[in-house]
Amino acid sequence: MSEPIIEIKSANIYQGSNLILQNVNLTVNKGEFVYLIGKTGTGKSSLLKTLYGELELKEGEATVAGFSLRGLDWKKVPYLRRNLGVVFQDFQLLTDRNVNDNLKFVMKATGWTDEKLMNEKIADVLNKVGLKSKGFKMPFELSGGEQQRIDIARALLNSPKLILADEPTGNLDPETSDEIMQLLINIAKDDKTAVVMATHDYIVVQKFPARLIRTERGQVLDNATISID
Repeated sequence: MSEPIIEIKSANIYQGSNLILQNVNLTVNKGEFVYLIGKTGTGKSSLLKTLYGELELKEGEATVAGFSLRGLDWKKVPYLRRNLGVVFQDFQLLTDRNVNDNLKFVMKATGWTDEKLMNEKIADVLNKVGLKSKGFKMPFELSGGEQQRIDIARALLNSPKLILADEPTGNLDPETSDEIMQLLINIAKDDKTAVVMATHDYIVVQKFPARLIRTERGQVLDNATISID
């Protein structure tokens, strides 16, 4: 039986007092890979921010990784985020420390204390993204694709139920994009982690077909099709 990781019912999503998306109904199940597409300014970012607790959900119902978002207490947001991994377009690695210490920084911030367990988990996620020998490299010594892989490794540290990837191939050449896509698709399939990937890159979408969710005119359209305009 499918297990919903994201379940949104009759939700209205606001940015401040502006209604951005109305009557949103959406379910994403465990292990599912889904694209989030739509023109700039149509609400993709607002939807993502709502999912990871940056924007408050004031109307409607939504559950993410077992947490109800409606009136979510700010004290609970860190617990929600421990069940999520977020992958950014611009990597957001700390430039003053090596890869291992970047990952360790996140782990300590999310409550890890045992040095041995931390080192084991770091080795595990670096191996998963194909960079097991790069732990002692500084970010500037890595290519863009390698930095994005480290970003994905960081998102995997807390064994998340959901990864939200915001334009993860936006700054990468086509070959590296393909490698990152394959990695994210494998994470969904092998780890049974739901992946929601926001993208403008329709070449990637056509090359790696999956369910499409589109933001358009204040609506969220499920099982959408690409219209390249």
